[in-house]
Amino acid sequence: MYEANILLSTDSYKPTHYKQYPPETRGIYSFLESRGGEFSEITFFGLQYLIKRYLVGERVTAEKIDEADILLAKHLGSGEIFNRSGWEYILKAHSGRLPVRIKAVKEGTVLSPRNVFMTIENTDPSVPWLTNYLETLMSLVWYPTTVATQSANMRKTIMKYLEETGDPSLISFKLHDFGFRGSSSVESAGIGGAAHLINFMGTDTIEALRVARTYYGEDMAGFSIHAAEHSTITSWGKNNEVQAFANMLTQFPTGLVAVVSDSYDIYNAVRNLWGKELRDRVLGRDGTLVVRPDSGDPAKVVVEVLNLLGEAFGYAENKKGYRVLDPHVRVIQGDGINRHSLEEVLEAIKDSKWSADNIAFGSGGGLLQNVNRDTCKFAIKCSAILVGDTWQDVYKNPVTDPGKSSRAGRMKLVKAGDVYETVHENDNRPDELITVFENGELIVDHSFAEVRKRAWK
Repeated sequence: MYEANILLSTDSYKPTHYKQYPPETRGIYSFLESRGGEFSEITFFGLQYLIKRYLVGERVTAEKIDEADILLAKHLGSGEIFNRSGWEYILKAHSGRLPVRIKAVKEGTVLSPRNVFMTIENTDPSVPWLTNYLETLMSLVWYPTTVATQSANMRKTIMKYLEETGDPSLISFKLHDFGFRGSSSVESAGIGGAAHLINFMGTDTIEALRVARTYYGEDMAGFSIHAAEHSTITSWGKNNEVQAFANMLTQFPTGLVAVVSDSYDIYNAVRNLWGKELRDRVLGRDGTLVVRPDSGDPAKVVVEVLNLLGEAFGYAENKKGYRVLDPHVRVIQGDGINRHSLEEVLEAIKDSKWSADNIAFGSGGGLLQNVNRDTCKFAIKCSAILVGDTWQDVYKNPVTDPGKSSRAGRMKLVKAGDVYETVHENDNRPDELITVFENGELIVDHSFAEVRKRAWK
């Protein structure tokens, strides 16, 4: 069975870096920041997953050292480049536990780019090279953080329209994670899906529930409903679509049930099948039918579906002057939804005098997959080095791209009111960065409930 090897969970050029630092180097201090990107606020999440999954415990073993020695000799095509003695030292002196300290802002914290999110440094002066050996692996926190940030941004968009046209208390189930099949791996679906669940309670990504339970102690982080897919409707044949719909009402006589209704003609399905042939069954049901269009221009189709449902099932006008469908029917739009199209659909709904109460959204690739490390411009950079007994500042400042300049020195994250600021460690204000990992041990174990509370306090 494949098992992660911490010695090989890095870039190919890292194993020779122990030869490249200045003589008498005893310490390397590096930090993580977002250098800007597409969002003005960042929701930090996922570090605890990486620590528990890859760092805690006796990660260096004789077998892993042997594997790395053989693989890297073949891979790099030369001998005497692998730092075998360094890794054997960690195995012997530290029982295979990694002698590093990681400090970070508490997960769920929302702060602006250009601040320090995390620092990492070696705790044993014999292995200063270990700090940035771990850069590759620890940089992966960009992914859950970016998904959490994007999901939070989508929550703000939906909340804006709920506040203007409807009931803001409905926010928790307004964006459903449809992203499992569009993810690059089971692992990314799990950690990305968990990141989304910081902001919402709806998901179809079961792996996200396992991540939240295993790594953040949350017994049940999200919920879903009974729903049809095209195969369960089209298997009845085009001429029997109404029987397929009726079967859904029979099989799920109470509660929420979502039925994809665009297999042939969404407008006929809403106007005639749901709105006439099955109307009395829908209105007599103890629950809500959620009609799902799944093709076409989302903004145009959703508005027309709302209009047709309104004609068939009726509606009321709320105190804000917007129409709300009979509670037996609602709509979910899960096709083509990303952070940009989401607002387009909601604006079209508002312009048509429908409340955002009437609709929920699903998002797949647009939620979990259409991001990269540059979405928030995340990077880990060395900012200080201990040579002999003296800490020296380290930074980069390329003339070709000032946006890639990095901070220098050892640092703190401080807070004045609701504003975070990154300062030198000599600043006497309390540090918002806390030690979360040291010498193979998890120091702080955040619960999922705590993370959610910090993200939306």
